[in-house]
Amino acid sequence: MQIGIAAHSSTVSRELERKAETFVEKIAECKKDVKLLLGGYWGLMKTVVDKAIQLSIPVILFIPIEREDIPLPSEAIKVFTGCEFRCRSVMLVRSSDILVSLGGGVGTEIELFMAYAMGKPVYSLVSTGLSTDLLKVSFPDYFDDRKVVKIKYFEDPIEMSKAICEEKIEGKVKTNFG
Repeated sequence: MQIGIAAHSSTVSRELERKAETFVEKIAECKKDVKLLLGGYWGLMKTVVDKAIQLSIPVILFIPIEREDIPLPSEAIKVFTGCEFRCRSVMLVRSSDILVSLGGGVGTEIELFMAYAMGKPVYSLVSTGLSTDLLKVSFPDYFDDRKVVKIKYFEDPIEMSKAICEEKIEGKVKTNFG
């Protein structure tokens, strides 16, 4: 299962970093065939990447042209997209079987809406202190009247990881290849 991770690109609280690390730890426990896809290696994304590498979870990074100068971990698979931030997000979301938000701003929100429009399962951690928390208030179940996929919100990263593992076990996640 290729899990796209949408996460804040700036410094976040240590509490949110711990939630992200807990999410990655629990994903590692329940699924051994998971790959994490991220749009960079800074901010909260760096926390996720570092924890995934520590746990031997494969990581694929879709690097925007604006940030190609950032040193990247040798263990990560690097995709130098040649695209700016938002264009890189298309590749990230399109390559993901599901999209998980660990909290963020407009970039994370764009990726969530994009995943919804593509019919990909969307999981969103709330109570992060970031603007993505407001989506639950404005869009408690769906982002629009088409009801493409129900948005799944979680206060607890452990419960979110369990739901993702159950979704895979039940075979509800469609891959990009069938």
